[in-house]
Amino acid sequence: MAAISASQVKELRERTGLGMMECKKALTETGGDIEQAIDNLRKNSGLKAAKKADRTAAEGVVVTRVADDGGYGVMVEINSETDFVARDDNFTAFAAKIADAFFAAKSEDVAAVMAGELETVREQLVQKIGENVDVRRSVVIEAGADSLVGAYVHGGRIGVLTEIKGGNAEVAKDVAMHVAAINPAVARPEDMPQEQLDAEKAVILAQPDMAGKPEQIAEKMVQGRLKKYLAENSLTEQPFVKNPDQSVAEFVKAAGGEVIGFTRFEVGEGIEKEEVDFAQEVMEQAKRS
Repeated sequence: MAAISASQVKELRERTGLGMMECKKALTETGGDIEQAIDNLRKNSGLKAAKKADRTAAEGVVVTRVADDGGYGVMVEINSETDFVARDDNFTAFAAKIADAFFAAKSEDVAAVMAGELETVREQLVQKIGENVDVRRSVVIEAGADSLVGAYVHGGRIGVLTEIKGGNAEVAKDVAMHVAAINPAVARPEDMPQEQLDAEKAVILAQPDMAGKPEQIAEKMVQGRLKKYLAENSLTEQPFVKNPDQSVAEFVKAAGGEVIGFTRFEVGEGIEKEEVDFAQEVMEQAKRS
């Protein structure tokens, strides 16, 4: 029996959208003949999942898991095509199973965690619910020796993991809640990327009231506005959502802690959703009929 190469499996996966194990099995059965493998796959329900693989899955849920001692936490985004399916019991059960698997593996490697049984489960769910389902991304935050991780999920669509030094789990969760609501760009002012500061400086210099200003005065104005920009976009400097009279840093410090960092996921962010003209789609289908 001919050995099946990784490149053959890769090509069949790209052409069908099916899982690695199913593609390898199909190729093994045909002795590596990709065209025959495709024909065979067309005869069973496995290819139903592949036909949906190019559909945009931009709805879904974010799920978190945190160790009891706050030592580490994981967050996973699992996508569906529609919000209706994202609220389906079959989908939410699948999402919980995936989150447990990533938590157990303490991994951000989606391909590695999903290989094998979980990919089969995903394909079976696709066939059952009739929509594409995708495990998009995962993040792991491991706490330091004197820090802990907290989590908060809002409506299943926005998830946050935070790390604080000192404090307690409730404080870490409150900070995560703030991040979910306000969406700061960075944890601390010094974390802001220089290219982002340069871009903001260019915007400030282009504002009408900067025209004709002497260089020294203009620079002072720029620095003042950059300081305000950093305060508005840095977690530690923002007014705490539960008590705007104190900053987030002040809130955490009052509990004996210090903000270390955070990661925020929002379902579908960065995914370009396909705009469907349903009237046109029906007309096209009618023409083909």
